[in-house]
Amino acid sequence: MSLLDFDKQKDWYAVMGNPVSHSKSPLIHTLFAEQTRQRLQYTAIQVDPGGFRQAVGNFQANGGKGLNITVPFKQEAWALAEERTPRAQLAGAVNTLAFNAAGRISGDNTDGIGLVRDLTGNLQQTLTGKRIVIIGAGGAVRGVLGPLLELKPAQLLIVNRTEQRAQELAQLFAALGPVQACGFDTLPPTACDLLLNASAASLQGELPPLPPALIQPTTLCYDMMYGAQPTVFMDWCRQQGVQRVSDGLGMLVEQAAEAFHLWRKVMPATAPVIAEVRRRLQA
Repeated sequence: MSLLDFDKQKDWYAVMGNPVSHSKSPLIHTLFAEQTRQRLQYTAIQVDPGGFRQAVGNFQANGGKGLNITVPFKQEAWALAEERTPRAQLAGAVNTLAFNAAGRISGDNTDGIGLVRDLTGNLQQTLTGKRIVIIGAGGAVRGVLGPLLELKPAQLLIVNRTEQRAQELAQLFAALGPVQACGFDTLPPTACDLLLNASAASLQGELPPLPPALIQPTTLCYDMMYGAQPTVFMDWCRQQGVQRVSDGLGMLVEQAAEAFHLWRKVMPATAPVIAEVRRRLQA
């Protein structure tokens, strides 16, 4: 019998969502654990609609240490959390749960800091004093507005098919900075420094109705979706002569690193993990 047979059981973490089989989170956190020599296992758990609260309870009762939460349960996770970080409170959504020694559930939202670290660190984009246009007004946008506004852009414009939803978001975050909203039909044809696609259009292979004048060669065009191939949005931006285009893989890894740090109190290096996930996506 090996001495390893007597090793303490690995700490258990997981991602919950529906669907969740496609998630790269198990791979990412396994790579983080190997890199930082943390003893843990990380799995994916598909949760049926209406079963989220019970699933979290079962996970916690079986010794689970922490959870990542993906669609469509981020709002339910927010409601379930007994304690929330300020950024999670503002976002109205939680993507990371942790269980303290007393069994209380704390909730955080690492999406915004993940996006900002990818933009400012990996992509070397300066956002202070810049003009940002965000496409979409759903939960993904709500999760990133606060961290983006903390960088003090000159303007942050939310554009959405249903203008009222964009206006509601702009009003909610108005105290944090110069955030405005409009519909596609009233979108000013003025070039921006960062064009961020946070809509679900890429999932359907669709392109939002954007005027070419919205971008210039130096604009950074960023799609929060990612995949083995560039999205329709990314292809369109390149066709307009844009030199810098990125998908959201870096954001995915960076937000995971923030969750990993929250749980394990150690920050992994993200660059090699981004490179490895990208390599496997394209294999």
